[in-house]
Amino acid sequence: MKRIIPFVLTLILITGFITGCANNIVISQGTDVPTQEVKNTSEKKTIKIAYLPITHALPVFREKELFEKESSNIEIELIKYGSWPELLDALNTNRVDGASVLIELAMKSKEEGNDIKAVALGHHDGNVIIVSNDISSPEDLKGKKFAIPHRQSSHNILLNEMLNQAGISLRELEIVELAPPEMPSALASGQIAGYCVAEPFGAKAVDLGVGKVLYDSTDLWRDSICCALVMTDKFLNENSDTVNQFIASYKEAGNQLNNEEAEKISKEYLGQEKDVLDISLKWISYNDLDITEETYSALIDKVKKYGLSDNPPSFEEFVYKP
Repeated sequence: MKRIIPFVLTLILITGFITGCANNIVISQGTDVPTQEVKNTSEKKTIKIAYLPITHALPVFREKELFEKESSNIEIELIKYGSWPELLDALNTNRVDGASVLIELAMKSKEEGNDIKAVALGHHDGNVIIVSNDISSPEDLKGKKFAIPHRQSSHNILLNEMLNQAGISLRELEIVELAPPEMPSALASGQIAGYCVAEPFGAKAVDLGVGKVLYDSTDLWRDSICCALVMTDKFLNENSDTVNQFIASYKEAGNQLNNEEAEKISKEYLGQEKDVLDISLKWISYNDLDITEETYSALIDKVKKYGLSDNPPSFEEFVYKP
């Protein structure tokens, strides 16, 4: 009997230990399951955004920094391109999820059947007509070469607005397309007499002393728009929750871009000198990046007027609404 009692006591203790361990296992599993779920929901979603090294892409640069600072579950992968056709090809073939791109170029792409939509503007204004120092008026550009980055661009529209106001035909100039970074040096060497392009390449010519501003975009087209953030339909359809968060953060990033913050980001991502940025950032605004029907309707009128397109996509076809 004396041997049985210790045995029973030992058995009870062992049983209690096992039961306790079993309870611990259940509790642990209970916390492990939600932990795993949290891990899944907190896995970073990478969004590939294409861009050219211009100040019009600053909101997405700022947004990338905000996501990194907040340890967001969204990560932006920036992919730099050297020309608009190269960038647009990447967008149209779904090699990237979105792009900061000339809005008219994206509209033409949509018109040609590519599945993309604009989700926000890149900025307001921020383009200038730059000419060599011996040019004093639009009349002085007759018979000379003038550069734009692409026929499908607000820069082409601004050129047409200037010539239209001066009563000059586009045929009286020789229009050439150049990549934005090439324009200041082309002006300095006398290859072209003027250009209209995204910043900071207008300010670059002014800072170097090889050119001057003939017109600011506000002189020719007040509250003009130029670039937009455009996403593929594939990404929009497959990532609706992520997209809405991404767009809201992008617009907020734009609202935060005062001159000091914009200069800091421009130095980091574009490698531009302070003197150039001091000139450039006076011409551009990143506030209120919504695409309104009124703004888009005005753009369509100009696109048709100057022959960029006969059948641009409607607001409903082209502008994404959550």
